[in-house]
Amino acid sequence: MTDESIRVLIVEDHPLFREGLAAILAGAADVELVGMAANGREGINLATELQPDIVLMDLNLPEVNGIDAAREIMRTSPHIGVVIVTMFDDNDSLFDAVRAGARGYLLKGAASEEILRSVRAAASGEAIFGAPVATRIIRYFGSGPPIAVASQFAELTTREREVLELIAAGRSNPEITRQLFLSPKTVRNHISNIFAKLQVADRAQAIVRARQAGLGPSSPADRRPSADSGGLSRQ
Repeated sequence: MTDESIRVLIVEDHPLFREGLAAILAGAADVELVGMAANGREGINLATELQPDIVLMDLNLPEVNGIDAAREIMRTSPHIGVVIVTMFDDNDSLFDAVRAGARGYLLKGAASEEILRSVRAAASGEAIFGAPVATRIIRYFGSGPPIAVASQFAELTTREREVLELIAAGRSNPEITRQLFLSPKTVRNHISNIFAKLQVADRAQAIVRARQAGLGPSSPADRRPSADSGGLSRQ
């Protein structure tokens, strides 16, 4: 390796995928793997110690999730570029990562060339996203409903609007907890705040209000609650 090599830290809890990323990096002459971590806390500590150029970070990590780990790494070492590599392709995970400062967002299953291209682009200060993710971003910002929803629910915080959107999509509390990386108690508190601010009595009324604003599934078949959603319960 030369002094011009891009120094990369991998933070991934699945051993096989972690080793797969390591093998991809090993095949690039201009990239040096400087360390690997199996959880978010270890990733933060290694990033502080090793000061890599790039961190390849999963989202669903033990101890500290990828969003919080990325935010902490960039708070203490803003020159480090974080590229998210995850199986989550939903808007909430994507935009949480972008808000945290990630320079890239790839889905697991991306080709080796795409991963290396993202590493090199992020190292040069660019932000790069995989093709499916880029398409999602274009569709999101090219449509009108998000702005309309924000104006109709101006009394809600950004996180409360995210929770409301998931409620309207028929997500259960455990699903919301997993998707937003929140504790069950925090999700319940957000839902209580939403009910109070929208002046609705239960989940069913909140869903009606949300769907009137354009949130939730667009087809009748998609509007059925998931098997573990508990129907239209209060919270």
